[in-house]
Amino acid sequence: MADPAEPNGGAPAAPADAHHGRPEGFMALALGAIGVVFGDIGTSPLYAMREALANSRADVPAELSVLGVVSLITWALILVVTLKYVALIMRADNKGEGGTLALMALAQRALPVRSGAVLFLGMVGAALFYGDGVITPAISVLGAVEGLRDAPGVSPELGRLVLPIAGVILVTLFLVQSRGTASIARAFGPITAAWFLILGGLGLYHIFDSPDVLRGLLPHYGVIFLLNNGFVGFVILGSVFLAVTGAEALYADMGHFGKSPIQAGWLVLVLPALLLNYLGQGAMVLAHPEMRENPFFGMVPTLVYWPVLLMATAASVIASQAVITGAFSMTQQAVQLGLLPRIDIRRTSETQAGQIYVPQVNTFLMIGVILLLVTFQTSSNLAAAYGIAVTGSMFVDTLLFFVIIRYLWKKPLWLAILAAVGFGALDLVFFSSNLLKLPQGAWLPLVAGGLMVVIMWTWHRGTRILAEKTRQDSVALTELSDMLQARPPHRAPGAAIFLTSDPDVAPVALMHNLKHNKVLHERNIILTVITAQTPRVRDEDRIRIEPFNDDFRKLTVTYGFMESPNIPKALTLCRQQGLKFDIMATSFFLGRRSVVPSASSGMPLWQDKLFIFLMRNAANPTDFFRIPPGRVVEMGAQVTV
Repeated sequence: MADPAEPNGGAPAAPADAHHGRPEGFMALALGAIGVVFGDIGTSPLYAMREALANSRADVPAELSVLGVVSLITWALILVVTLKYVALIMRADNKGEGGTLALMALAQRALPVRSGAVLFLGMVGAALFYGDGVITPAISVLGAVEGLRDAPGVSPELGRLVLPIAGVILVTLFLVQSRGTASIARAFGPITAAWFLILGGLGLYHIFDSPDVLRGLLPHYGVIFLLNNGFVGFVILGSVFLAVTGAEALYADMGHFGKSPIQAGWLVLVLPALLLNYLGQGAMVLAHPEMRENPFFGMVPTLVYWPVLLMATAASVIASQAVITGAFSMTQQAVQLGLLPRIDIRRTSETQAGQIYVPQVNTFLMIGVILLLVTFQTSSNLAAAYGIAVTGSMFVDTLLFFVIIRYLWKKPLWLAILAAVGFGALDLVFFSSNLLKLPQGAWLPLVAGGLMVVIMWTWHRGTRILAEKTRQDSVALTELSDMLQARPPHRAPGAAIFLTSDPDVAPVALMHNLKHNKVLHERNIILTVITAQTPRVRDEDRIRIEPFNDDFRKLTVTYGFMESPNIPKALTLCRQQGLKFDIMATSFFLGRRSVVPSASSGMPLWQDKLFIFLMRNAANPTDFFRIPPGRVVEMGAQVTV
C-alpha cells in the first residue's frame, strides 16, 4: 500500500474560503435550501401522525389521543428543530460548514490537546448517519407510493404493485447518481416549496373540520396524554420523533446554503406548513375517527388526489437524493480526516465543488435500500427501524456542542452543562423510546452504524500503528543527508517527488531507491499532504515550501476536509514561490507497503486482518491524488502490525 499522506489532525488549521461556488441571492439560496435541506422532514407528515395514533392505547379517549399527539409533535418541532438546531447549534459553524464531522473538527480545534473521546464521538455520529441513510430513501418513497392503495378508482391489483413501483423508483434514483444531479437539483427548490405549500394548504383546509384541535398547541396536552398512556406513552415518543427526522440536515447542509437562508426557510415556510398539516390531520381525525388509519392521504380531496400523490412521490425522491448526496459528502470528509481509507470519489461537475459521486457508497446504499424494501415491505414496518440512528446522531451533536460552548466560546461550565443536560435529556428520552423498537427492526441501523464504527476505528488505529512502526524503522532525513555527503550517490537528471506522511524521516521509497538503484535525482522534494481542521483552504495557503539542504526541499500541501486532493494542480502554485515543475519530466515515488498481521502487537488479529482488507481495497493513491500514472514509481516494503 502506498505511503499515505495522512490527514494530520494536529496540524495548524488553515484558513478557509468563506464560501465556494457561484454568488447567489438570498432568495435563491433560501429556495435551494428548501429543496435540499428540508426534504426529509417534509415527508414526515406521510407517516408520523399515523404511527403515533396507531400506538395509542385503546382505552385513552380519542380526543385526548389526537390532542396529545399534536401537542407532542408541535413541541418536538419547536424544541428539537427550532431551538436546538436553528437557534443554537447552527451558531457553531466550522468556517461556514456544518455536520457531525465538521463539529468534531471544530471541537478538536477548541481543545488544548487532541481528544480521543471527541474523535470517537465523530465516528459514532458519522456511522449513525450511514445507518439512517439506508432507511430514509426506503421509508420516504414507500410512504408516498402507498398512497396508491387509497387512490380513487384504483383496483386492488394495482395496490399490490406498491412495493415493485417503489423499488423501481429507488433503483432508478441510484443508477442516475453517476451522471450528476446538477441539472435536476435546480428543480428541487421549487418542487419542495410547492410541496410545503400543499402541506400547509391541506392542513388549513381541514383545521375547520374541528377547530378544537388548536388546543393541541398547548404543551400540557402532551404531558396528560403521556401520563394516560403510561408505559405505552413512552413507546409513542418514538413515533412522535418521526416528525423531526431530518432536523440534523439543517446543520449538515449549512455550508451549501449558509445559515440565514436555512433559518429563513424554516421559520417562514417549512415550520408553519408542517404545523398546519399536523393540525389539519388532527382536526380531520377528531371529526372522522375512522381516518386515523391513514390520516395524510385521507385529508386529500378526490379532485386533487393524483396531483398530490405525484407531488408526494417527487418530494420523497428529493428527500432520498438529499440523503444520498449527504452520504457522499460525509464519505469525502471521513476520508480526508483519516477515518476511512482512500476511496474512489468522482466529480460530476467542473464548477460545483459539492457535486461528487462515490460508486462504492452508492452501491452499498442501493443494496441496503432494496433489502429493506424486501424485508419490511410497508412504511409502517420501516417506521419501527427509523429514528434510532437520528436520535443517536443528535445526542452526539449535543455532546460535541458542550465542548464548543465550554472551550471555543469560553462560556461558564454551568452554562455548558445546562445546555448539554437540557438537550441531552431530550435526546436520551427519544433515543430510549426508539430502543424499545429493537425487536421490530430498530436493531438494523444500530448494527449498520456499529459496523461503520468498527471500520473507522480500525482504519484510524491501524494507520497510527503503521505510522509509528514506519517511523521506528526509518532513518531521519538529517541523518540521511549526512550519509549522502559522506558517500555521494550517482545523480540522475530531473526532479523526484517522494510522498510521505512524515516529512522528518526519509520516505521508504527514497531509501529503497538509494539502496537498490543507488541513485539520487538532481532535485528531490519531500511531499506531505495534510488535512486541515477547516472545510476548505485558500490557494494562497495551499502550499508551504521549506528548503532543507542542497539535496532536499520539503513541500507541504494542505487541503480542507471537504476538498479532493489534486497534486499536479497544487504543484502549479509552487511557481509563485520559485519552485518550478515540469510534471512530465518529474518522477513521483510512492512507498507500497505489504502488511502482515501479528497477534502479539498492535491490534487483535481479527482487526489486523480487517485493516489489511481495507488497505487492499483502498483507492489507488495515483488516482486519489490525481498523479499522472506514467510518472509514478512504486517501491515496496513489508510491515507487521
